[in-house]
Amino acid sequence: MSSLSQLDQVKTTPWSGGRSPWSVEYGKIMMWFFLVSDAFTFSSLLIYYGAQRFSKFTWPDPDLVFQSIPGITDSGAPLVFVGIMTFILIMSSVTMVLAVEAGHRRSKKEVIWWMVATIIGGFMFLGCQAAEWTHLFHEGFGWGKIPNMETLHHLFTGEVSTVSALQFSNLFFTITGFHGFHVFSGVIINIIILCMTINGTFEKRGHYLMVEKVGLYWHFVDLVWVFVFTFFYLV
Repeated sequence: MSSLSQLDQVKTTPWSGGRSPWSVEYGKIMMWFFLVSDAFTFSSLLIYYGAQRFSKFTWPDPDLVFQSIPGITDSGAPLVFVGIMTFILIMSSVTMVLAVEAGHRRSKKEVIWWMVATIIGGFMFLGCQAAEWTHLFHEGFGWGKIPNMETLHHLFTGEVSTVSALQFSNLFFTITGFHGFHVFSGVIINIIILCMTINGTFEKRGHYLMVEKVGLYWHFVDLVWVFVFTFFYLV
């Protein structure tokens, strides 16, 4: 028998304000509200980046800026490393889907294994991002910092602009850092949910709705990365 809390139950009695139009429990609606508000924040940052990018006559070429594979080569592999990062994050979203599906079947063992795989994927993505940041810091990029003119000449296909380079650097580290913070938060939350699953918390409740709610957040983080990837690495 389900043991949903009173807040989580869909209210259906005549004195409870009517039936929910979507038949969705309280916690899931609140998660959607949070994700929508967070989407506005990411949208404003990416719109500002687009405004800066297309208001300048020249801009650092992503194929020239991101052509390294940290620890392997410093050049000659444009967008390969970020492609690997993107693949890892997308696969972690797949494992999260499988964890949610296992939760619907109340298969505790499968939920545990798929959550572990999702957490590993999250840590791998963060490790890749740390490696990329380290490489860019070594090149001379940073908040309020850009490489010297000799290096910049190799990162532009046309006229070199220190203003464009500085805008690119500041916005890259701000937006990817903000997204990385979301990934890190998601990994921590996933670890908490994993511990609750191992302890049998959801078995006692009779449902795995928390896994589904956390899954919504994780899919949102993956979706946002698609837009970050498009804006910074492809455009």
